[in-house]
Amino acid sequence: MTTVLCVPQWQGSGSDAAPRLAPGARRTAELVAADARITVPVLEAGGKTEDGVRALDVLVENLRLTREALAGIDDVVITTGGDCGVDLAPIAAARARHGDRLTLLWFDAHPDLYLPHTVPSGAFHAMVLRTLLGEGPAPLIPEQPLAPEQVIIAGVRAGADVEREYLAKAPVRTYGVDDLERVLDGLTGPVYVHVDLDVLDPAAFGSICYPEPDGVAPQRLIELLSRLDNVVGAAITEHAPSDGADNAAEAEVIRRLAAALPL
Repeated sequence: MTTVLCVPQWQGSGSDAAPRLAPGARRTAELVAADARITVPVLEAGGKTEDGVRALDVLVENLRLTREALAGIDDVVITTGGDCGVDLAPIAAARARHGDRLTLLWFDAHPDLYLPHTVPSGAFHAMVLRTLLGEGPAPLIPEQPLAPEQVIIAGVRAGADVEREYLAKAPVRTYGVDDLERVLDGLTGPVYVHVDLDVLDPAAFGSICYPEPDGVAPQRLIELLSRLDNVVGAAITEHAPSDGADNAAEAEVIRRLAAALPL
């Protein structure tokens, strides 16, 4: 049994197009085959900047609401977003359930390893992975942070000095586009899969806020996902379709990505 958890949060993004992430989350949820769908009633307000984090008050409340929704679900969960911050509670729940055995497979063009006060926009989605590792905004850090050894970043092709400095010291496995399939080397479950759609080449999937050139071809990612084993949860995030647009080709990409996950 699989439940789609739709979290239409947009406040974690620093893009002018961020509000498009809310309908993008709902559209993604519609495209994922599941036994049930639950939408978290996240706040719609913009929120306040606190401690270097944009809309921190809203993000804290949305995290509470997401945890509350998760507590009532016994199925395997596919989370649809929204910005990458929607995955805080689902990944923390997987960490609590599976402990040190869990591997987080993070597909993203960006490493999302900023610290508060180091992102000019204050956008939390640039700090999500650092927060899951225990070094982000205090109100959003999970009770049981991940260890760096539990994390694999895949498809990355951008990043800032503060992120590169962290990766130079921490034992986080990192792969780019050219060596993407190496994520499978020695990979054992349980595995949680996070997909930020900007990992894809923007020429093939353009409904995103932060495109980076020379990304992963959709079919390649679909095939890689289908080769995974013991996947215990997943998320598809950062879908930002234009107002009123219904791109059939991109919808098919999302549908096939979700279907490839061996849940």
